[in-house]
Amino acid sequence: MRHTISILLENEAGALSRVAGLFSARGYNIESLTVAPTEDSSISRMTLVTRGSDEIIEQITKQLNKLIEVIKLIDLTEGGHIERELILVKINVASVNQREEIKRLVDIFRGRIIDVSDANYTVEMTGTGEKLDAFIKAIEPPLIVEVVRSGVSGIARGNISLRV
Repeated sequence: MRHTISILLENEAGALSRVAGLFSARGYNIESLTVAPTEDSSISRMTLVTRGSDEIIEQITKQLNKLIEVIKLIDLTEGGHIERELILVKINVASVNQREEIKRLVDIFRGRIIDVSDANYTVEMTGTGEKLDAFIKAIEPPLIVEVVRSGVSGIARGNISLRV
């Protein structure tokens, strides 16, 4: 099962490396990893997505909690939560028909064209991974020049929060 784990950790050199090392040493895969400082510059928030049985995820969370840099963590999958991802897609639009079709698709998926050149549009879009995957599938593969994805960011719904 897919799990989204949100972690507060000390913002210091080597913290990310130790978390990644924990996963690689045990043969677990990280599907997505996003890290950035919080409102407190000494603390970072890491959101990672992995797959495993409940027992494996329990083992992962126990091991993560043992790391000195980890302040607090929550498995967002255990309750209601919101996930979003950012994607930037450079699309070849050499013909007028392609330009109109891509504009239509971008509007349908509620994205934005953020850069225009003679032969390319660069599209920015946020949403769930499924929405972004659907957008990519809707574009003819030869038209895609480049794709950049941010990875998942997530937050719990309601009164649940990950705070120090």
